[in-house]
Amino acid sequence: MPTRVGTLSVSSVRVWGLTMSTLPGAPALPTKTLERHANLHRLELVNRELQNWFGVDFTFWDGETGEMMRAAEMQPPGDDNYLSPMIRTIAAKKKPEIVAEQAGACILAMPMAMDGGLIVATCPFVTGESYDCCEDEEGLARLLGTTSDRATSWWREQNRWTTQSLERMARLQLSKLNVDDEARRLSNEIDKISDSLSSTYEEISLLYGLTQNLRISSSDEQLGDLALNWLLEVLPCEGLAIQFLPTDGDNVSSKGRRETKTLSVGVCPLESEQLSQLVSHLNLGEKGAPFVANQRITAREEWPFPKVRQLIVVPLAEGDNIFGWIMAFNHCENKGFGTVEASLLSSVGAILGIHSGNIELYRQQSEFVTSVVQALTSAIDAKDPYTCGHSDRVARLSVCLARQMGQDTDSLNLLYMAGLLHDVGKIGIDDSVLRKPGRLTDAEYEHIKLHPELGFNILKGLKQIEKVLPVVLHHHEQWDGKGYPHGLKATDTPLLARITAVADAYDAMSSDRPYRKGMPEEKVDAIFREGAGQQWDPAVINAFFAARDELRDILGEERADIRFDVRDWLK
Repeated sequence: MPTRVGTLSVSSVRVWGLTMSTLPGAPALPTKTLERHANLHRLELVNRELQNWFGVDFTFWDGETGEMMRAAEMQPPGDDNYLSPMIRTIAAKKKPEIVAEQAGACILAMPMAMDGGLIVATCPFVTGESYDCCEDEEGLARLLGTTSDRATSWWREQNRWTTQSLERMARLQLSKLNVDDEARRLSNEIDKISDSLSSTYEEISLLYGLTQNLRISSSDEQLGDLALNWLLEVLPCEGLAIQFLPTDGDNVSSKGRRETKTLSVGVCPLESEQLSQLVSHLNLGEKGAPFVANQRITAREEWPFPKVRQLIVVPLAEGDNIFGWIMAFNHCENKGFGTVEASLLSSVGAILGIHSGNIELYRQQSEFVTSVVQALTSAIDAKDPYTCGHSDRVARLSVCLARQMGQDTDSLNLLYMAGLLHDVGKIGIDDSVLRKPGRLTDAEYEHIKLHPELGFNILKGLKQIEKVLPVVLHHHEQWDGKGYPHGLKATDTPLLARITAVADAYDAMSSDRPYRKGMPEEKVDAIFREGAGQQWDPAVINAFFAARDELRDILGEERADIRFDVRDWLK
C-alpha cells in the first residue's frame, strides 16, 4: 500500500496547475496529461454542481488512463489500487453505477464527458440502516482506502442513502449536465453562424434581426413568420413557406408541437399537404441538405408540381434533428435561383433550426425539472406514507386561494411548485418522529420544526426552482410572529408563504392521521376564524371562506400527474 497523507494516497494525488514534482520524490506529469486536464475551472464547476445535489465533495479520475485528477477535500477517495483499474471500464459504460459495496457503505461512480474526454467522479456513501458504529471497521477501511479510526469517524458523520436513490439522483444529475453541455454547444453554433454572415447589407440586416429575436419566450413559429416577411423583401421570389414538423409525436402531456404547422407569405403555389408531398417527392427527409431546382428540372414532364418553376428548399436543422423546411418559390424575373439566394436561405434555415433546437432543449429542461420535483415529492410521500398526497393537495389548495386573491398566472405556477416542495425538508427528519402515532414530546417537536430550513438547504442549489425557497422556508411563520423558523410577523412573511400556510393547515386538519380522524368542517372553520389575525393572515382566511366549496372539492380529488402550468388543469 502507498504512504498515506490524511486520507489520500500520495501516489494517486493529482493537483491541477502543479506537477507531481511538487510532492517529494514524485515525477512530473506528462505534457499530454496536463493538456487533457488544463481546465480546472470547469472541473470545479462540475464538483460544485455535484455538491449541491449530494451534499459531499467528489474525487475525479481520468476516464482514459485511470489516474486520479482531483481528490476530494473532505471525503476519503476510496482504495485507489481497487478503483484505478476499474475507471476505464466505468467510463466506457457511460452510465452511473455502484462499483463497490461493503460494511454498510458503497462507492458511487459517475462517468461524464468533458472537453472531448471522459472523466469519472466517485464518492463513498453510507447505505447502512443503523446509526450506531459500523460493525466491520476493517472492511470499511479497505473500501475507503484509509485507517479504521478515520473510516469509523467518517461513517458516523455521513447521511444515510439507499443505493437506488443514489443511482436515481446520479442519473438525474448526469442528464442535467448533458443538457447544460448541449446548451453551450448550441450557443457556440449560433456564434459560428453569426461569424459567417453574408457581407451584403440586406442579408446582414435580415440575419442580425433574426438573431436579435432568438429568445426562448418567442416561439419558433413567431420567429419563422418574422423571417418569411423579411426574406420576401430581400429574395427575388414570388412566395415563401415554412413547414414546421411535430416535435413530440403522440406525447399528449408534452408542450411540444403535436401536428405539422405551415406558414407562408407572398404567392405560395402549394397548399400545406402539397408541401409535404414535395418534401417526400424530393426525398429530402433522408438527405437533410439544401435543394435547388430550376427549369432544367421543373420543365420535365415527370415534374408533379407545374405551378413551381423555380425552387429552393432548406432544412430547419440542428445537428441531426430536422424541425421543418423553409422554401422559396418562383423567381420574380423567371430566372434561376443561384448560390447567393441558396446561401442566404441556408443561413436563415440554420438559425431557425438552432432556435427550434433551443426551444426543444428548453422543453426538455422543463421536463427535467418536473422529474426532479416528482422524485422529491415521491420521496416525501415515501418518507411519511400517512400523508401521501398531502403535498399535491396543498399545492392545489394554495393555487385556489391565490386565484381567489387575484394573483397572476406566473404566481399561481410558482405557488403550485412551492406547494409540492414545501415539506421536502421532512426527508431529513427522523422516521421515529415523523411517523410517531401519538403526541410529540417537546424535543421531538423541536426536531420536526427543523424541516423548513432542511428543505431550504436541499433546494437552494437548484437554480431552476430558486423562487420557491421563500415558501419552503417560511410556510410555518405566523401572523403574530410566534411561528418558525424566524418568527416573522404579519407581512414580513412572503405572501405566497402565508397562502401556503393556510392551505397546509387546512389539509392537515381535514385529513385522517394514524392518531386521529380528520376534523369536521365546523371545527376547522371555527379554528380558522379564531386564528385569523393571530396565526394566519386575515386576507387569506377571507379568501378561504370565499372559496370554501372549491377547496372542499380539491380535498376529495386525487391527481396522478404533475403539470406546472396551472392553465393545463384549472377549470
